[in-house]
Amino acid sequence: MSQQLLADFAAQIVSGDIRVVDLTHTLDPDFPVIILPPEFGQCARFRMEEISAYDHRGPAWKWNNISMSEHTGTHFDAPSHWVSGRDLPNNSVDSIPPENFIGAVVVIDCSEGTAANDDYELTPEIIQEWEAIHGKIPKGSWVLMRTDWSKRSGAEYLNMKDDGPHSPGPTPDGIRFLIDQRDIRGFGTECVGTDAGQGANHTPPYPAHFFLHGAGKYGLQCLANLDQLPSTGAVLFAAPLKIKNGTGSPLRILAMVPGDNS
Repeated sequence: MSQQLLADFAAQIVSGDIRVVDLTHTLDPDFPVIILPPEFGQCARFRMEEISAYDHRGPAWKWNNISMSEHTGTHFDAPSHWVSGRDLPNNSVDSIPPENFIGAVVVIDCSEGTAANDDYELTPEIIQEWEAIHGKIPKGSWVLMRTDWSKRSGAEYLNMKDDGPHSPGPTPDGIRFLIDQRDIRGFGTECVGTDAGQGANHTPPYPAHFFLHGAGKYGLQCLANLDQLPSTGAVLFAAPLKIKNGTGSPLRILAMVPGDNS
């Protein structure tokens, strides 16, 4: 039976009954990265250096060296990324069970609120209003906060002001509700971090990072194309690079959704 299910799955991708949606931004040197206060270490942007290009350096091949932070571009946060998750078992990208990278996904559409308020935050009340329409969030789901922030670029994406960045994210109670009451697999946003831009002002600071990773959950940042996903019914594939003791990794995030033929 399992073999037939997998065969049917592959056939439906070929037929278009299942469509693949890429939720990943293209890595390039201009893609914004998080900016921390100057007294802290900084996240490196993506860089590419050509090794050879069918020339005297290598006549039959082209390749490049690349460098970046683990947390550059569309990326995955492992529990070891935050102090609250540093002592957990299987807390780095190389030790996470691979089946945890694949799961059902729900999308909470906050785009109307974020269009009116850059500092819009996801609360338990907003989550429960969503559930009243779409049903209770299933245990083990990926939960993605749609804000349409991925349609911004450059300075508008980071949205830095005199008091720091301004971008949407969850409140402490919002992320704790998803963890404690719904036992989610992980939480993802279209912004440069899982926390709101002003998340440092919450208690604890950066509550999405603190509570997610302290509970052994995962974070996804800099997502794209969430407007192409249904509220429920999609499946997410979010597998980071297998970096020894890695705290995170850029990755190619794919969602499987019903196709036009289904």
